[in-house]
Amino acid sequence: MKLTQMQVRAFCELLASDAPAPGGGSASALAGAMGIGLAEMVASLTIGKKKYAEFEENAKELRDKASKLCNEMIVSIDKDTEAFDGVSAVFAMPKDTDEEKAARKQAMQAALKEATLAPYSVMELCLESLKTVEQGLGKTNTSAASDLGVAALNLKSAVQGAWLNVLINLGGIHDEAFVSEYKAKGEAILHEALPLADRIYESILESL
Repeated sequence: MKLTQMQVRAFCELLASDAPAPGGGSASALAGAMGIGLAEMVASLTIGKKKYAEFEENAKELRDKASKLCNEMIVSIDKDTEAFDGVSAVFAMPKDTDEEKAARKQAMQAALKEATLAPYSVMELCLESLKTVEQGLGKTNTSAASDLGVAALNLKSAVQGAWLNVLINLGGIHDEAFVSEYKAKGEAILHEALPLADRIYESILESL
């Protein structure tokens, strides 16, 4: 069964068990999905309200963007665990001969790259999601302002959690160009995403 098909309690119990996956990567993707899902909710609570008629088109655009991003984030919950399972599968490969050892080493490097790309893609989604949340500042239902703030907090947690998962996988990769590329890309996302999340949160805080 896919993680996204589990009930909340079952997912949390599996997360809390001694099973190595799901772990922080899938949890980060879930946090991201909850964050952008809240933004979609706030947009939906704005659409059709006379008080916010001037922001109707903006709210519809926000809702549609958020819906797409939420779906992609949900898919990422399983993608991260599947990538980890790919790494785990390499340990079962034979290593008796030099050829088997070489094949195993090559497979591990490929698996670690996949395990890096999964959380990195979550980082990208988080940044795009935070930009979408920002689109709602001052232009959405004020009764749900706190939810927009929680959206930013969830997305900040998600992007930082995904970054930790990028780093731990990069640590085992021998391809220096790959490591350098994704460290630089990840740091660039953090440099933009974290201040943005904080600005959104502070803006909401001041409005309450």
